[in-house]
Amino acid sequence: MKPVVAIIGRPNVGKSTLFNRLIGRRDALVDPQSGVTRDRNYGTVVAPRGTFLLVDTGGFEAREENLPAQIRQQAEVAIEEADLILFVMDGLAGVTPLDEQVADLLRRTDKEILYVVNKIDNERREELVGEFYRLGISEPITISALHHRGTSDLLDRIEAVLALAERAADEAEGEAPHETRVAFVGCPNVGKSSLINAILGDPRMIVDDHPGTTRDAIHTPFTYDEKPFLLVDTAGIRRKSRVTDRVEKFSALKSLRSIAQCHIACLVLDATRPITDQDKR
Repeated sequence: MKPVVAIIGRPNVGKSTLFNRLIGRRDALVDPQSGVTRDRNYGTVVAPRGTFLLVDTGGFEAREENLPAQIRQQAEVAIEEADLILFVMDGLAGVTPLDEQVADLLRRTDKEILYVVNKIDNERREELVGEFYRLGISEPITISALHHRGTSDLLDRIEAVLALAERAADEAEGEAPHETRVAFVGCPNVGKSSLINAILGDPRMIVDDHPGTTRDAIHTPFTYDEKPFLLVDTAGIRRKSRVTDRVEKFSALKSLRSIAQCHIACLVLDATRPITDQDKR
């Protein structure tokens, strides 16, 4: 089984940008608006010395409202299942009280942790890193996920901690079969996330009564009868004339791309409502 690396941190520090950079494609939705990532999103990183699963998580929120609490729970589950944690912080913003809370939470785990200071776009910004030592951490890794600065060094550190070369040699005896991609699509609030949670037997996806809870195409590995699958939970697609929010517009494009890239597409309908023109489209 591939080792798991979880990206953890408060909202808007660049976790999804780093996720996209490491997996080598734009799978996670990135927007300046805080809180775009909500569910756990999985991607495979093919590194020079082996492969690992990377998990993008929603940012830890200080608020106690229902949805942020669920986002926090998803991040905590990612910490639990991870072999290595990347704790990402914002070098421009410095250490915040929420960073201190997350650092305290991580100190109570028995996981390997790499401390990553993002948005260090040039050498002049390296002087900003000194503040982060007050968290009681060892040498932080400075990167700019947006500009690809320091990410190769970060990948080297990840490979070293996970001992990917040794794992790859152990797994070389038999090659795993290719996974089948299954996308769940439909209008907002028809129960796509609930259906995937039922299949998994685990509340992987955040479920809420309000339409639009799923904002991105969320990829979750799943094994059934010793066969690998990748379940893709997509954002609900509304009629174009009703879409005005920029994030929702990008979410709809991601959903359409998921349909094009999957092997099987499951159209989910709400049995309590008549079939709509959008369902037919």
